[in-house]
Amino acid sequence: MNIIERGRAFVQSLRELAGRSVWDWRRCPRCGGRFTHKNGSYVRRPWTLDGRQEVRVQRHLCRDCGRTYSERSPLLVRGSWYAREVHRYAIDHWQHVGSSLRRTAEWVRCHLGHQERWKLWRPLEERQEKRCHLSASTVHRWLDGAGRVAQESVGGQLEGIGFSEHLGTDGLWARLRGGAKRVVLMLVDSASGLVWPAVVEGGEQSRKSWQRLFERARQAGLNLQAIGAVTSDGVSALVGYLRQRLPWVRHQRCVWHLWRMLSREVASQASKVGSELVGEAARRASKQLRGQLVAFIRGVLDAQSYEGAEASLAKLRRHPRGARIWKLLNQQFDAALVHLLDRHRGLTRVTPEWCWRDFRQRLSRGRNHGSQQRLERAALVWAIYHNFTPAQRRCERKRHYRRPGRSPLEVAGHHPGGISYLDALCV
Repeated sequence: MNIIERGRAFVQSLRELAGRSVWDWRRCPRCGGRFTHKNGSYVRRPWTLDGRQEVRVQRHLCRDCGRTYSERSPLLVRGSWYAREVHRYAIDHWQHVGSSLRRTAEWVRCHLGHQERWKLWRPLEERQEKRCHLSASTVHRWLDGAGRVAQESVGGQLEGIGFSEHLGTDGLWARLRGGAKRVVLMLVDSASGLVWPAVVEGGEQSRKSWQRLFERARQAGLNLQAIGAVTSDGVSALVGYLRQRLPWVRHQRCVWHLWRMLSREVASQASKVGSELVGEAARRASKQLRGQLVAFIRGVLDAQSYEGAEASLAKLRRHPRGARIWKLLNQQFDAALVHLLDRHRGLTRVTPEWCWRDFRQRLSRGRNHGSQQRLERAALVWAIYHNFTPAQRRCERKRHYRRPGRSPLEVAGHHPGGISYLDALCV
């Protein structure tokens, strides 16, 4: 059962619970007997999005097994002072809007109790007697509970959902309480943008860390035998793992990271030329050299064929100031041009760092989780949220979305329908 099917099953269970009649509640949920009668009631006062409500809960006594039970409502969460809609609202606010736990709790309190910042919006409204005391720790506990559900659902989470043979991987460093640093490792489908369940490790320089990432993806439904190529920033541990465990997988070096490495050498060579001259002549010579070296590098990395890339690389080698850059680029020549192979034409040339954009927006993405386990559960929740959430339809001035208005699951061929990530997390 994949994550969409689990969400449908959860929604169906809520609908069945809401559709139960008085006669259905006469059946004992423990022994199934019908020799029952009403046994009093009690009042619950949960906080809802419309304020605090009073709900009377009917109790029943079973004569067959001698035990009592209460009628349940899909709108209430057992053992909580807040209704299900408040749980979902708080989790979605933190996950989608991108804020700290403290501000999320404050924002929810404003709507529930018509207090605090609510007075700034409606200054003529009378003050409410009942005040909501929702705290950031409570919201954190709800988020961690959703993370536990996501952790339990890793097995078969994306089973049966189509994926391409091209993947990209990247890591995001986070600082926990006490100064400890951990890295969140992620695996993304290059074609659909589907994020496989993430892992949190102490570092990315160990092959065991990458082995755990691919093993978790395999548990979620990824066929390791079908992987053709992986794009990364060139971390040696990942390259070693692929050579040892997945030797048939080609490794594509991230072009953006190559540019960042080579640009430092270009700046060094330009400064050396400028130091030999003075004034306007130095600036002109540095600019000219920089343009020549950048053109040669672009001719290699942006070439449409191996022949064109080799020709530009040869020109770079013959350049008086290009020997050092040629050596660095020649070492990564094959890894930088895997996308030119006929089998890997759809392979992305850059690591999926853009996926961390939403994760970075949360002020408490690392330090407020407190432990490595909680950070990993938060990353698993974020991965499910990302797979269900459609991309923005409108294009920004400097940002264009490859799949406007479509979620990664939809691009992969499995439309969630009316199922949301909150349904998949059983919130």
